[in-house]
Amino acid sequence: MTARERLIVGLDVPTVQDAEAIVTALGDDILFYKIGYQLAFAGGLEFARDLAADGKKIFLDMKLLDIDNTVASGVENIAKMGMTMLTLHAYPKAMRAAVRAAQGSGLCLLGVTVLTSMDTDDMIEAGYDSDPHTLVLNRAAQAREAGMGGIVCSAEESAAVRAVIGPDMALVTPGIRPAGADHGDQKRVMTPADALRAGSSHLVVARPIVKAPDPKAAAQAILDEMLTTLWPANH
Repeated sequence: MTARERLIVGLDVPTVQDAEAIVTALGDDILFYKIGYQLAFAGGLEFARDLAADGKKIFLDMKLLDIDNTVASGVENIAKMGMTMLTLHAYPKAMRAAVRAAQGSGLCLLGVTVLTSMDTDDMIEAGYDSDPHTLVLNRAAQAREAGMGGIVCSAEESAAVRAVIGPDMALVTPGIRPAGADHGDQKRVMTPADALRAGSSHLVVARPIVKAPDPKAAAQAILDEMLTTLWPANH
C-alpha cells in the first residue's frame, strides 16, 4: 500500500459543507476519509456515498452493536453503499453475524477493541475487571477467529495486537498525533512514524489536519513522515 492508502483523514466536522471544504482543500493528496457519528447524522451518509462514487475510500465509523439480524441487515446495506471499511464493537456474536453478511462484498470489517479515550480507571468505572491492554488482546483474538478484516485499537497496542492477529489483517489506529500536537480527549496517542513501526497498517488523523490553518500542508507533512518511515532508503 502507498502512504495515501494508509492515511485516513477523519472528517470530524459538524456539517457536510465543512466536510466538502476539507475534501476540496486536500484534493488528490488524500484518498481515504473517515465519517463518524457527528457527520453521519448531519447528512454524512449520503456524502459518504457520493465520495465513494467519486473514487474515494470511505471508513464508516458506526461502531455497530445489536442483535445478530439487525447487525447483519445494517452491514448488507452499508456494503451496497460502496464503503471500504466499517467498524463494529468486537463482541463475538455481532462479529460473526457481520462477517456472514459482508461475505463477497469487499467490505473490510473492523473490530473496535477498547476506545482510545478510555484508560484503566474508565474501564473499572464501566464494570470491567481487566485493564485495557488485556481486553484489547482478547478481543483481537476473537476478531481473528470470527474472520474480521481488521482491528481498531490504540497505537500503543499495535505491536501486541499485530502479534495476535498476524500480518494480513488491517490494524487501524486512531489517536495519531504528530509530535507537539494537542492530544485533545485522546489518552493513548502516538506519532505517525511510531505507529507504523509498531505495526499499524492505517492511521486515522482528524484534528491535526482538519483544524490546521493549512489542512493540505498538514496532511502532506504527515504523508512525508509516513513515507520516510515506510521506505527510508528512498528518502
